[in-house]
Amino acid sequence: MDAAEIHRRLREKLGNAVLSEPTEDEWATIELQPASVAEACRYLKDDPELAFDCLSNLTAVDRKSDDLIDVYYHLFSYDHRHKITLRVSCPRLDPQLPTVSTVWPFGDWLEREAFDLMGVNFVGHGDLRRLLMPEDWVGHPLRKDFVEPEEYHGISTRRESLLKL
Repeated sequence: MDAAEIHRRLREKLGNAVLSEPTEDEWATIELQPASVAEACRYLKDDPELAFDCLSNLTAVDRKSDDLIDVYYHLFSYDHRHKITLRVSCPRLDPQLPTVSTVWPFGDWLEREAFDLMGVNFVGHGDLRRLLMPEDWVGHPLRKDFVEPEEYHGISTRRESLLKL
């Protein structure tokens, strides 16, 4: 099944929550309203003709100039061998999305990573806490406006570049 057909089915199911026609990339992208992402994912997984049984990646991109954070969901169907990307944009000030960890259990770790590094809050997640940074770390290191502190618990965070020749 191609991206246009997947888009058509999503539009039939979710109406105006589907915001764009799919892109013409290898991993065609469909943009959704933030509140509808979990419902869309459940449908894409449960419909036997779509059967997106694999959330292969979830990542976030800071679009500081637009005051948005984009979250990308890369989905794959092992049964049908088709793939699609969903893109959801949320405000940088308070990025919140419904969790998809109830659709694909692997989403638990991917959402924790996006929470930790970008500050995206996945509402309904059962254990949303830092994954890579210490629990008391302040800020989200992959945000474009993140400023690394001079030290952490008395340990310098500054180091000489390993690229010096």
